[in-house]
Amino acid sequence: MNHIYKRVEVVANIAIILVAISLVAVLTKRFVFTARNQNQPTNNIPSTVGAKLSQVDIDWSKSTKNLLLILSTSCHYCTESAPFYKRLVQERTQRGTFNLTAVLPQSVSEGQTYLNGLGVNINDIKQMSPGAIRIRGTPTILLVDGAGVVTEEWLGKLPPEKEDEVLSQLR
Repeated sequence: MNHIYKRVEVVANIAIILVAISLVAVLTKRFVFTARNQNQPTNNIPSTVGAKLSQVDIDWSKSTKNLLLILSTSCHYCTESAPFYKRLVQERTQRGTFNLTAVLPQSVSEGQTYLNGLGVNINDIKQMSPGAIRIRGTPTILLVDGAGVVTEEWLGKLPPEKEDEVLSQLR
């Protein structure tokens, strides 16, 4: 009888180990690999490059370069990207070569409070669902020409080399 209990105990321990290994594999795949690829555009998200943005209430003709920051107050990547957005505001203040607009699904006052809390002083804030302009996630940055056509698009929290790319497009 003692022999049966030992055998059941060994089988139970092996089953527990297999379940633990499976759980670790699933969690690793879900959290590590997904987070690593979060900043990369995916093939199933259609690009907005070449699309005319007539839905956004902006006078595109004021500048040949208009930068749209599509954000959300509930997006932690947006919050983590605040230092870069401060650089964009500083670049606009120093050079004045482009317009800068924030688009959020929340109300304009809520968006203003959020951005001010991050130290990002953007005066032009619009309320709009990102889906209305074919954007599926935040943060997204769009460079739009004077006719309202998207010329460049950056998705997710940008690595330093992509931040530099955005800044070079604005100069």
